[in-house]
Amino acid sequence: MERQAIQDELILYGRRFTSRLLLGTARYDSPSVLADAIAVADPALLTVSLRHQMSGAKESGASFWNLLRETKRPLLPNTAGCLSAHEAVKTACMARELFQTNLVKLEVIADEVSLQPDPFGLVEAAMELVKLGFHVLPYCTEDWVLCRRLMDAGCEVLMPWAAPIGTGQGPRNPRALRELRQRAPQVPLIVDAGIGLPSHACQVMEWGFDGVLVNTAVSRSLDPIRMARAFANSVNAGRSAFLAGPMIEQQVAAPSTPQIGRPFASDLSTLPGLRVSEPRMGTLVP
Repeated sequence: MERQAIQDELILYGRRFTSRLLLGTARYDSPSVLADAIAVADPALLTVSLRHQMSGAKESGASFWNLLRETKRPLLPNTAGCLSAHEAVKTACMARELFQTNLVKLEVIADEVSLQPDPFGLVEAAMELVKLGFHVLPYCTEDWVLCRRLMDAGCEVLMPWAAPIGTGQGPRNPRALRELRQRAPQVPLIVDAGIGLPSHACQVMEWGFDGVLVNTAVSRSLDPIRMARAFANSVNAGRSAFLAGPMIEQQVAAPSTPQIGRPFASDLSTLPGLRVSEPRMGTLVP
């Protein structure tokens, strides 16, 4: 069992991670709550926005940066809030210089109401960043054509949404998500945005997705530390269920108890003057 656990690693651009949970670092009530949530969640990566890092007083930014370094967790900078490909590329270049990593979560937002990704700007920015040597993890929808264009652009990992950012609705289009998983079986797919409950995370992991990124579902819960632990457990449970191979769903009932050797296992409805009562199997009622 231990050997299987070691082999079942999340691999992103050649880097190996034992955890399949990614954790955002925004909107926590205090730095100490964030630090404790990170400790119990044991995430593979921490997402951090350059805008968040640079905002506020200089001392506040330094404190936040020191907190992240003390966790000793790999960082995944993102281009949150960028509304054009040009802005996203510029932000990613600044993030690489600041955080010393080629990894970038690429966001190019088309609609400020739904925060839906811009499919055209996303592909444009991805192509440019790949040329610049970035390892791009694009935040996208579950649309297969868009995902294929991003893979053609050089993206080796995709981050489709479950629902709009921060809504906590869970998977709004399960069928499309599952079809995406089937059509890109060898591509790491991390569900990003819209996850609100640990059960949502468990569900998508059961479908075969490679990881889950959560932020608001943890940071805005009443007890972020307990919720972070719950998400870590649910991701592990969903992954274990997927690897175990769930039973095939049936359209009709099938007895779980063998009929052979059980008293009254025959079809009693054929006996004259008798019928089988529904509450108790085998009880005869005249």
